[in-house]
Amino acid sequence: MNRPSARGFTLIEVMVVVAIVGLLAALALPQYQEHTIRTKVSEMILAASSCRSSVTDAVQTASTPDVSAVLPGVCSLSATKYVASGSVDANGVITVVGNAAALGGSTSATASAISLTPLQSGSTALVGSTDGGKTLAGWKCGPASSNPLPAKYLPATCKG
Repeated sequence: MNRPSARGFTLIEVMVVVAIVGLLAALALPQYQEHTIRTKVSEMILAASSCRSSVTDAVQTASTPDVSAVLPGVCSLSATKYVASGSVDANGVITVVGNAAALGGSTSATASAISLTPLQSGSTALVGSTDGGKTLAGWKCGPASSNPLPAKYLPATCKG
């Protein structure tokens, strides 16, 4: 008598598929978490865009070379879901401190700041006491000098 052949997967085949899916999930999850933090940091940069415009206007429309006293007061950043605080210094550098709890990942309250530095030419940073009235060449985005956000969380537009 012929016995009908079994249809379906054997236990070993199912275990192999489950192991492969588990391995793929273990590799993809950390990358996904970093991507979500980069997205939140992009929102921090977007929050600073109004300050960027204000600093640019203050520098380029200045009638005197010394704008160092004016720049710290040109704008203020209010706290949002991902931004804890923000400030502008005498050289026009905008520092945005992220809300570490909302950002997540391996950020902490002491490592969640980014800075946007106005460039007078090429890679030369603006000097607030001498560069008033000049045209800005661009902006450099990156981790702040104090409490810097880890570089792995910076979006591609903010790496350099």
